[in-house]
Amino acid sequence: MKIVKPYFWYNKSQRNGVFFLLLLIIALQIAISFVDFSNDAEYFNSKESIALNVKIDSLKIVEVEKRKPKIYPFNPNYITDYKGAQLGMSMQEIDRLLAFRKRNKFINSANQFQKVTQVSDSLLHQISPYFKFPDWVVKQQQNSVKESTLKLTKSKTKLSTRDLNFATAKDFQTISGVNEYLAQRILKYRNKLGGFSYQNQLQEVWKLNTTTAKRILNVFKIIDKPIIKKINVNTASFKQVLSNPYIDYNLCKKIFAFRDEVAELQSIEELKNIEGFPVDKYDRIVLYLEAK
Repeated sequence: MKIVKPYFWYNKSQRNGVFFLLLLIIALQIAISFVDFSNDAEYFNSKESIALNVKIDSLKIVEVEKRKPKIYPFNPNYITDYKGAQLGMSMQEIDRLLAFRKRNKFINSANQFQKVTQVSDSLLHQISPYFKFPDWVVKQQQNSVKESTLKLTKSKTKLSTRDLNFATAKDFQTISGVNEYLAQRILKYRNKLGGFSYQNQLQEVWKLNTTTAKRILNVFKIIDKPIIKKINVNTASFKQVLSNPYIDYNLCKKIFAFRDEVAELQSIEELKNIEGFPVDKYDRIVLYLEAK
């Protein structure tokens, strides 16, 4: 059993230490009793204090954001295990991507990335803004969107006719690949011919490719053939013969030289006897000429 010694049993130095400790305790109690902390409480509840705390909290948030790993634009075709984990992808999702790439295939859109990896919509929405594809891929995507929009717009447009000889510029523009300028060139050439007598005459329009011409002819046909007034090759002037859309200046000279030689053509087929005559264009040339 420990015996507690009375105060006077301690030596002088020990008594001084105990006395100093008692004085310190008494001083602290007096300070607590007399010091007014109400001002501090008012300050902590003041607008200035609240604003300061808000600012401190915002700085803390900024600091936390700074510590987060930054995501820079990247090509999703080259995601590694480490990169995929940083992005929040599971190992299965990463493995699907790597297996796809081993087949020497490339991802060219965010939708294709999701289809291959099967990531969730939320994760795709989070990381897809950082996808960076080659310029040619981006341009191809933009063209695809434009073409789809154009096809959708054109599919909603009603045709005024399906007759190739009466179709308007707007009718032709409902066909994929036909813009305003090409539609006007078709009309201009049709007027020059006096109307299409053969459907393949459409392919003679300047800068109209075969694919687009086929698309047009899938929709428009020659229902009513044009009525073309023919010129008598035996009595026509040089200018009249030259107005034929299939006859140029040199061929016109040959025709008149031949006419002078034979005095008069008995049949329009005699034109084939002219040296250098374009036989492949005979059926078109004789749409506008006759021999009487």
